[in-house]
Amino acid sequence: MRFKGLDLNLLVVFDALMETRSVTRAAERIGLTQPATSAALRRLRDYFNDEIVVAVGKRMHPTPFAEGLHPQIQLALRGVERAITTPTAFDPKTSTRRFRIVGSDYIMVAVLVPLIERFARTAPGVRIEIIQPTEQAVSELESGKADLLVTPEPFLAAWHPHEVLFREEQVVVGWAENPVFQRGLTEEDFYAAGHVTVAFGANRTPAFADSTLSRMGRERLVEVTVSSFASAPWFIEGTARLAVLHERLVRQIARRFNLAWAPMPFAFPTMQEMMQFHESRADDAGLTWLREQMREVAAEAA
Repeated sequence: MRFKGLDLNLLVVFDALMETRSVTRAAERIGLTQPATSAALRRLRDYFNDEIVVAVGKRMHPTPFAEGLHPQIQLALRGVERAITTPTAFDPKTSTRRFRIVGSDYIMVAVLVPLIERFARTAPGVRIEIIQPTEQAVSELESGKADLLVTPEPFLAAWHPHEVLFREEQVVVGWAENPVFQRGLTEEDFYAAGHVTVAFGANRTPAFADSTLSRMGRERLVEVTVSSFASAPWFIEGTARLAVLHERLVRQIARRFNLAWAPMPFAFPTMQEMMQFHESRADDAGLTWLREQMREVAAEAA
């Protein structure tokens, strides 16, 4: 099929080339021979009057034009995929749909583990793929690689629909034998201690509590920075270090570590954990059902 003189099948080849950076691997991904894929690349170059990918050493690298075009092509292809694969009705008892959710290990423990336990009874064919958050989280939502982004409110993309999953208090957690918990944690104790913080991705984006504390202006002694919430207890137990973590998570990890926790010793905002989805998915019956299930599980765990 042609549109404005372009064979639309070439867009699938373009996407595969951009993803794999290799004619051979692109051919394998889309089920074409390598000569056919090379011929398709020549046609793409002729149509767009651009090299699309160029050889640098042993790898193919996209041109600036192709880099700019790729997100738009991805979005179009994912839209077509959703249109032809997503049924108008959704029956959780018989569905075998796979949902891809971007969420931290905190969300995994607080919501997704009990959610999947529920699905074993109510939606046995439904599958969940959990994607760790990075700087690319919004791009993954845009391109259709993710169905749902679960994140604190400050990290939302402003241009897509979102709704509250739950509200969460932050607590100070430390080793159960740390005397500050026996005598009552004060603000002075909090800032005198060494801290464990959490940051995500290559840019080391701080978690909600740590970014909020940074904006409050008083400097902490950060001794350890980890890339997941579940890593923090390993650097707390047996030490005088403290961390600020989500109360739901702390209730879970305290079963496995010798930890204590206390309320924040000064005023601190409640976190709103949000669910965000692409605006084109607003009428997706399956995604609507998933969000309802997540809200119910989160409410039960409160």
